[in-house]
Amino acid sequence: MTQETTEPGPAGLVRGTVAEGFEAVREEFASFVAGELPDYEGQLCAYVHGRRVVDLWAGPDTGPDTLYGVYSSTKGAAHLVVALLVQEGTLELDRKVTYYWPEFSAEGKATLTLRDLIAHRAGLVGTDAGFTLEELACDRVIAERLADQRPFWRPGTAFGYHALVIGALTGEIVRRATGRTLQEVHEERVRAPYDLDFHLGLPEALEPRFRTVQPMRPTPGERELLDSLPSGPHTLASIAFNRNGVEPTDIESLPNHRVVRAKGPASVGGVASARGLAGLYAAAISEVGEQAPLLKPDTVAEFGQFHSAGYDLVARAHKSFGLGFQKTADVAYPFLGAGTIGHSGAGGSQAFADPHSGLAYGYTRRRYAFPGGAAPENERLVRAVHRAALRI
Repeated sequence: MTQETTEPGPAGLVRGTVAEGFEAVREEFASFVAGELPDYEGQLCAYVHGRRVVDLWAGPDTGPDTLYGVYSSTKGAAHLVVALLVQEGTLELDRKVTYYWPEFSAEGKATLTLRDLIAHRAGLVGTDAGFTLEELACDRVIAERLADQRPFWRPGTAFGYHALVIGALTGEIVRRATGRTLQEVHEERVRAPYDLDFHLGLPEALEPRFRTVQPMRPTPGERELLDSLPSGPHTLASIAFNRNGVEPTDIESLPNHRVVRAKGPASVGGVASARGLAGLYAAAISEVGEQAPLLKPDTVAEFGQFHSAGYDLVARAHKSFGLGFQKTADVAYPFLGAGTIGHSGAGGSQAFADPHSGLAYGYTRRRYAFPGGAAPENERLVRAVHRAALRI
């Protein structure tokens, strides 16, 4: 890495390091920060072929080890665990879910395979009655409730984003197959060996490093657009985002509840830094230090194939998924390799690995971004990092 850089800006300072050849990334990040609100906080990190080449952060109270709620970027960590277990033969993608979890057969779900489940094709985006906050924080409770739930479409025939529950569904299969929770496997096989700041269950001792999410500040035009979105409590979108129960979920504030951070639900409960996000994907595809990649190229290719693409019944828009991972290149960054695996988070976080360029990327921010999902600045930041990565 080059020597530490300091760039002035209204958000305080852009600090950190970049490797030779990645100076333009630092400039792009500084340019973005200069146009943000004075209280902006965020982090940007990237690896290429297992070497950290970008490590930047901005904001007066932000450092490289500051931790943020990363919402659905958690799904990437969860399904890396699934990929590992498939690679080892502990799980088989084309086995029926009921092979591992017999109770899942209720209400016409007996033929669903693990492959279709993690491609968001189960039709189990939520429950008729919704969940309380405490229930959403506990994957075991979610799984028990969904085992009895009638699907909202015939399993395997269509797809829709299982926003708050997919990690609980796959986590129950991991628990049945291994005797360990998905969070425990993540800790033992992924987080601890690579010393990653990506926690599915934040220890109390690390709470001082966590920064609460700041609410979205939409412009008047953005607020008008948000208010125009369908909001009936019994739509698929409302069920998927738990707006249909007696305690409608406020997605923005989820990571601000200690019960969510402590239990680390595998759909949305992860807490991480940009170093942790990028480091996870670097470990997935590259040799990091003296450790071999977690995933073999064939495993990455299998999980990175298109498995669901087209009209998403929940999002009511074009979406695409591999196995557990978003097809990031198709949805947001078409210049990335077709086999890219990754996932964004509602607050604005983004993380992925592009095995073709060897790039692993992680971005976090404190203020919830409009309109949810990967924050729009990721397009310019990803482009800058990818352009630099192709030159080395």
